[in-house]
Amino acid sequence: MELKVPKWQGRGDPFCTELLAWLEAAGASNYDEAVSQYAHAVQSAALARQRGGHPPLVVAALLHDVGHLLIGEHDGGDEFLVRDLQHERVGAGWLSRAFVAEVTEPIRWHVEAKRYLCSIDAGYYDLLSEASKLSFELQGGTMTADEIKTFLAHPAAQDAIELRRIDDLAKEPRRTVPAAASWCCAY
Repeated sequence: MELKVPKWQGRGDPFCTELLAWLEAAGASNYDEAVSQYAHAVQSAALARQRGGHPPLVVAALLHDVGHLLIGEHDGGDEFLVRDLQHERVGAGWLSRAFVAEVTEPIRWHVEAKRYLCSIDAGYYDLLSEASKLSFELQGGTMTADEIKTFLAHPAAQDAIELRRIDDLAKEPRRTVPAAASWCCAY
């Protein structure tokens, strides 16, 4: 079944409602070894809220991997482990038509945040899921000192780091969280 990707028409349109329904339907595909894309998305949003994240970060947590769905990664194949399709940039670019930078920039930078965390903390890599470990090298591996400096200078770096930490925790097969429709897309 082909899912129609929602199109943002402007203020007042049903984009967010359609986006959440699409996320639930398209997100039935596997995210990694333990959970679906949808379960990962709602777990991420719930964790962001539990950890005191501001509303744009909660929305970013819900939508941070929408790029995987837009480019069909994880749909029954392991292509995402063969080459980096830059899901974070695809998703952030697509979402920027409807959401503010406070939502989209942490999404755009959450893969760089993984590289950063693995670069500054030797044990962080060991906490990653197997799929995240495999994609880590494709995404550039550890950062150089200059890359770290550039990353940390970006205004969204701290939110991207928090989003990354949430991302890594949101992979529990038995965690119960509210449906996507309960996450109001106010941004």
